[in-house]
Amino acid sequence: MPIWAVLVFFLHGYINEDEPSLYNNLLFLNCCTHCVTFCPDKALFRDCLMDSPQKPKTANPKQEAKRCQNLPSTPQKNAYARLLSQHHNSKFSLYLEEYAKQSSSQTKGNGSNSAPGAYNDRLNIPQHAMDQVLTDFSDSSDFSPSSLKNKSEESSLSLYMEKINTRSPQQEVERKQGVSERQQRGPRRDTATSQDGDIESGEEFGVPKPSSSKKHQKQPRKKEGSHRNAAPRELESFAGSSPRLVKASTSAPEQEKTKSKKKVQPKHPEEDKSRGGVLNSGADPQTSRHKASHNKDAKSQPHTASQTNSPAGKRKNKVDQKSKKQVFESYMTAEEVSRGLERGELYQGQLRINPKKFTDAFIPSHDDTHDIYLEGIAARNRALNGDIVVVQILPPEQWKVRSDTDTEGVSESEIQKDHKRMAAQKNVVHHSCATDEVVNRFQKISLSDAEDPSTSRANGEITQKTAKVVYIIEKKHSRAVTGFLKFLPEKPFALFSPMDHRVPRINIPLTNCPADFSLHPSSYAKVLFVCRIIDWPADSNFALGELAKSLGEAGEIQPETEGILMEYDVDFSEFSDEVLGCLPTNLPWSIPPEEIRKRRDLRRECIFTIDPASARDLDDALSCKQLPDGNFEVGVHIADVSYFVEEGNALDAIASQRATSVYLVHMVIPMLPRLLCEELCSLNPHTDRLTFSVIWKMSPDGKILDEWFGRSVICSCVKLSYDQAQSLIEAPEKIFSAEELPTVDPLHTVDEIHQAILNLHAIAQNLRAQRFINGALKLNQPKLCFTLNKETMMPQGCSTDEHKDSNELVEEFMLLANMATANHVYQSFPDLALLRCHPPPKTKLMEEVKELCTQLGFDIDISSAGALNKSLNTLYGDDEFHAARRDVLTNLCSRPMKIALYFCAGILKDTELFKHYALNVPFYTHFTSPIRRHADIIVHRLLASSLNCGPHLSLSAVEVGKQASLCNDKKTAAKKVSELSTDLFFGMFVKECGPLDSMAIVMGVLDKAFDVIVWKFRVQKRIYCKFIAGLSSFHHRKVGKKSELRLVWKPKDQESPPIEQTISYFSLVEVQLKSDGGLKYSAVLKRPEGGEP
Repeated sequence: MPIWAVLVFFLHGYINEDEPSLYNNLLFLNCCTHCVTFCPDKALFRDCLMDSPQKPKTANPKQEAKRCQNLPSTPQKNAYARLLSQHHNSKFSLYLEEYAKQSSSQTKGNGSNSAPGAYNDRLNIPQHAMDQVLTDFSDSSDFSPSSLKNKSEESSLSLYMEKINTRSPQQEVERKQGVSERQQRGPRRDTATSQDGDIESGEEFGVPKPSSSKKHQKQPRKKEGSHRNAAPRELESFAGSSPRLVKASTSAPEQEKTKSKKKVQPKHPEEDKSRGGVLNSGADPQTSRHKASHNKDAKSQPHTASQTNSPAGKRKNKVDQKSKKQVFESYMTAEEVSRGLERGELYQGQLRINPKKFTDAFIPSHDDTHDIYLEGIAARNRALNGDIVVVQILPPEQWKVRSDTDTEGVSESEIQKDHKRMAAQKNVVHHSCATDEVVNRFQKISLSDAEDPSTSRANGEITQKTAKVVYIIEKKHSRAVTGFLKFLPEKPFALFSPMDHRVPRINIPLTNCPADFSLHPSSYAKVLFVCRIIDWPADSNFALGELAKSLGEAGEIQPETEGILMEYDVDFSEFSDEVLGCLPTNLPWSIPPEEIRKRRDLRRECIFTIDPASARDLDDALSCKQLPDGNFEVGVHIADVSYFVEEGNALDAIASQRATSVYLVHMVIPMLPRLLCEELCSLNPHTDRLTFSVIWKMSPDGKILDEWFGRSVICSCVKLSYDQAQSLIEAPEKIFSAEELPTVDPLHTVDEIHQAILNLHAIAQNLRAQRFINGALKLNQPKLCFTLNKETMMPQGCSTDEHKDSNELVEEFMLLANMATANHVYQSFPDLALLRCHPPPKTKLMEEVKELCTQLGFDIDISSAGALNKSLNTLYGDDEFHAARRDVLTNLCSRPMKIALYFCAGILKDTELFKHYALNVPFYTHFTSPIRRHADIIVHRLLASSLNCGPHLSLSAVEVGKQASLCNDKKTAAKKVSELSTDLFFGMFVKECGPLDSMAIVMGVLDKAFDVIVWKFRVQKRIYCKFIAGLSSFHHRKVGKKSELRLVWKPKDQESPPIEQTISYFSLVEVQLKSDGGLKYSAVLKRPEGGEP
């Protein structure tokens, strides 16, 4: 055996055993540099390295590989050939072809079983290296890790090199023709790199690029270029070696017999594990694992080889192969779903995808226990976050056994295990990795590998049912997403990479991309686009889409905000002429005299508004007049929006579609045109306005003696802010001057307004106390407020809002008005009433919170909302951090809570389901904010109809129910958009003013991370132990529900001992908020003694 061949083999063994990720062209060239020193014909060897690739002429190699996949005892191609498969040279390739022909002749003469022995005498290749030998290529210019097979063949390169000087003139002519053909083929294709480090080709197959598992998801990823080298025709021929030639020479009956054998042969269980979900060339990831029953007929068809070598023929072969494979199962029919739901075999719910781990999804269980878990992309079956789906429960052996330290069903250790398994699987294949394959590897992690459920329960773990989506009832997700566009050379489409990893990658036709995108793709690297998914084929992990809008450069407030609005389907367009045509045209508008005669005239009463200082849509006002008998006449006056928004017109249609106004940090997206929101309906001071009033006769302690509903007309005497009202409450004896308040109507004095507010405050305190005595629950979540530059609208400062007495004053009377209206409307229209319920919390999760609190030293009573509220109010303490502990406990108790929902009383027949858990009342609705909520407009119409001062509602119970559902969706979206807007502005604040130091309190502990509330700003952040600078080690332990982390800090110098720090619930730590670039930020744990992080 030549010494240079020994060097090749030595390098091969080093690569496979010690550093698989270095398996690339550079090592190949290094290998050849050493080999040429010992090669008998150095000049010829150098020529082999310097030549260009030759255009392949053989039949489709993928087809050939499938025909010869199951031949027994076939010789294995050696390691050097696998290195050569990445190099494009023609002379050396011709050698390989010559060697293959000779090998074929020897095999025919000696039989397939004699070849290995002869080859092993020349070069003994270790079996572990043989198991990873490449035997197939995806096409003439590329190869895929899908061609990794586990076979037992062996071969040698020695005999091949001995023939290097025996080329005939005819062979030389053929070689030159091959060189010319390859030169016409053009440059090789490059791959595109996603932001999270995954390499994507944009096709349904590709090759993975290894990356460190330690940085897979937790750090910003750096973009790396990646190239896939061409594989010449001769190397493809050699890749199959003699088995391929023997296979090609077999008769048709023998081929059919072999194909039949292949169909019934089971897949080797270790093959999937080692390949990490990589499939045969041209197949979609997940296909080998998820084989739908409806594909059996397609799979049973004989697979014929391509009859053409043209590019069109090859493309047709790929399409034909893909058309027979399914990534996702077909949906059930509506009839099957209906029967399955009736029999209890299927379950319906709203899909929730974990934003921290996109392969995990959940739907609520129907027995209020732990959510049902959906593992992987295939289980979701093309459903997106928020969709209403029907699922089928999987067999118990596939159920999830998880630790209860994680609220979404996956602990940090499980995420890390996933990353480690991915890294191990990446070591099997080489170079770059398509997104499909990364996704598929996540799906390969089986829940059935978990320990026995009975054992897990004994150790404090939980068994969680698993399921798969079989039908999508309603696509709640907007199918719009923001992200970045990636250029794919020589492809008719670009790859759209969403910022939200819960949404699939999307193929965008180049015709839909910017005109100069193909010429200058780098100019769009940081441009944020909005893409809409228009289709998601069942045979692809990639969706199909179209660009909706170019937003601008990422990391700026305006484009990021616009992207959020489009993602959550918030309509922020200008109102159409048809809508504006429904508004009054005789401006300035005044109330018609005949309308005033129909209403109760309250214009001379002392009525005022209390709102945030920046508010423009003033939809509620208050009044309080002391009666001669010592009681009070208290009024809540709400803008009569239904007078302007007639049922069924264009204005009503757009209001019902938008359903709510959306409040961002720097702007408001109104539900109605601003002419109504800010002028005609807004209860501006010193202006006559139409209202709907609820007026009570009350005793000083808040007992209701009489009640009146009706349409009215008012004139607010002053507009007060919460701070101004608070100053009046805090100084009951002070005599305020007119200059200390906004302009007051001459009909009323400052003292009159001051006394009215004091009376309202006293009654409100009594109402509040009585409400909590009756069993109400209050879980306050603090909000972040910003001071903005008036010109740039950028944040200059931020603070948390304080819930003052003035806020509680307004809150109590709004709640009272809503409850009174709910009772009145339901009594009048029990089948049409639009009400609002709040279901009780999830029992099992609430019990777990109680157990955890008990271990933490807090005894809480969860028997009712009132009992829970009483428990929480006694646990906070009175030290300086009592409010911080309150926030942690509030957060813990909020997790099992369900959201409040609108519903139609005629649809939800059971009155037990009408109850509002937090308020502990049987009936509740929204009446007090019709300018910003369409549900309130419907309630106003029902109320007017019940009082015979308005037309009867034309909607049916079903139609009211549908509008209630839409209002629920839009309210949820508006809340999320508002939170994201706050997060954007705080990210900008940290970027401009940071880093920011603050104390933080621990609110949750996982096995490799912990969550904190940054006390100064009331923001929640997760801190990962592995990213803490200066940390020597960390250890996790759990006793019952209580979880702790012990952090060991490196000593500052050799003489100092290590510093230990215990992280558990309510631990106080010092953190520093730092900008991560753009509008992202993170929390960094500081050393316990306050040193630099």
